[in-house]
Amino acid sequence: MAKVSQTQRLRDLLEDAIIQGRYPPGGRLDPEALEREYQCSRTPVREAIQQLAMSGMVRVVPKRGTFVTQLSVAELVERFEVMAELEGMCARLAARRITEDELMGLREAHEACRRMAAAGDANGYYYENGVFHQRIYEASHNHFLAQEASRLHAVLQPYRRMQLHMRHRLERSLTEHEAVLTAIAEGDGQRAEAEIKSHVQIQGERFNDLVASVQQLQQTGSD
Repeated sequence: MAKVSQTQRLRDLLEDAIIQGRYPPGGRLDPEALEREYQCSRTPVREAIQQLAMSGMVRVVPKRGTFVTQLSVAELVERFEVMAELEGMCARLAARRITEDELMGLREAHEACRRMAAAGDANGYYYENGVFHQRIYEASHNHFLAQEASRLHAVLQPYRRMQLHMRHRLERSLTEHEAVLTAIAEGDGQRAEAEIKSHVQIQGERFNDLVASVQQLQQTGSD
């Protein structure tokens, strides 16, 4: 299973708390209070906040503090559209350029996802899912593209993670991974691109789920 640092675990806990409305949009995060609540030192709190700021979940205002932000549905959809295009390019290039060792690593990441899905472990699946996608980025052998895909992936992590808790999403995600992996292994760049774009895009029922989740979050924050 992918190793998770204390900073990453704290970031995930804070992401969950923000998504669940415990820290509503516009709310201020107090680093000292977070140290006490999560029983950790100042360093992981500071690093977790820095990562959340980079992903757009919070904004740091000089001399005022750190405040929770919330992307609108329209902003989220725009970012997922770009994410789908970036991942599509990565998958298409990976189908041509992936090495045997990289393909083995991608298969291993897929099997790790399968184990987490079988256990019904959405959080475990979330970590292994990140490894799966990262290995596709790397297999594109385009460093700039891989960097941009990784950056936007980090921005959307909380929302991708939220989707994994939807009913039956783990099973569907695993099936979609299988299709992407098969296309890459067979060297079919067009199909690999189409499969991963379909996997990432927010449309149909997934769009409705996203809207419902964001509306619930906003309602919780305004109560």
